Amino acid sequence: MGVQVLRAERPDSLLVMFWNLENFFDYRNDSTSVSDEEFSAAGTRHWNKNRFETKCRAVAKSVLWVGSDKGRLPDVIGVAEVENKWVLRHLVEETALRKAGYRVVHFDSPDVRGIDVGLLYREDVWEKVKASPVRMPFATRDILLVQLRHRGDGRTWSFLVNHFPSKYGGVEESLERRRVTAGRLKAVGDSLAARGDSLVVAMGDFNDTPESEAFEELDETFVNVGGELHRRGEGTIRFEGKWELIDMFFVPAWLSECCEMSLEKIPFLLTKDAVYAGEKPLRTYSGPRYAGGVSDHLPILLEVRL
Repeated sequence: MGVQVLRAERPDSLLVMFWNLENFFDYRNDSTSVSDEEFSAAGTRHWNKNRFETKCRAVAKSVLWVGSDKGRLPDVIGVAEVENKWVLRHLVEETALRKAGYRVVHFDSPDVRGIDVGLLYREDVWEKVKASPVRMPFATRDILLVQLRHRGDGRTWSFLVNHFPSKYGGVEESLERRRVTAGRLKAVGDSLAARGDSLVVAMGDFNDTPESEAFEELDETFVNVGGELHRRGEGTIRFEGKWELIDMFFVPAWLSECCEMSLEKIPFLLTKDAVYAGEKPLRTYSGPRYAGGVSDHLPILLEVRL
């Protein structure tokens, strides 16, 4: 698959990918988080260089598969559950993606698991204008704001990468944390709109399905592009044999008319569900056992036509 043939600029459209890469740690135990100790050669997961490189190659292969399927590589890729900038730089510089010209945006967050969000953008398509983390009032992942100017038409886009607090500790108990995070996302969106920045794409793992009360505040600022997929019973994770849509894109109402969201059911990212009928995402670990997959989430794609 030749990367160079997939790099033509198309300023009339935009291809955005998001993927929760599930515990994408490097293989070195070089921080104080519990997860980092667990995901090391001496840890309980026996995470080592070979397993890390295998995951990197699978992620790169998936991005190239999307490029082949769509006739072009994603212009922007948002990611969640990555340990640090080194992991992302290794992904774009030491795999088959090295010819694609992706650059990395990442900030360390205060998350107790030691996982962050990040963004990859194609340098031949974009010029970075600004990037900053949006902190929460409690220890969790930041919202990452990245503004990029398109080299083809000069328009500036604002991308917001999210990984909302999980339901750990109980659905109702954790709901308020997701509400607060949604409030911060709305505030950023409103601030961008007030400055005249209307080309905004919020993406991420929102750890809740579209009908959740956590997203009520966002209705005044954003439209959930994944609503129809959810109504059809499609999703990005599979729980007890049922697909749930928790990875989504939000855009301003006017922009939603130009957008189409899809789930990337890449064949080698799926495996047979041994308990329920059908397939499910192939994880890196199945419990404590190394399974060799990438993530319990499917990647999602947004095509914007202008």
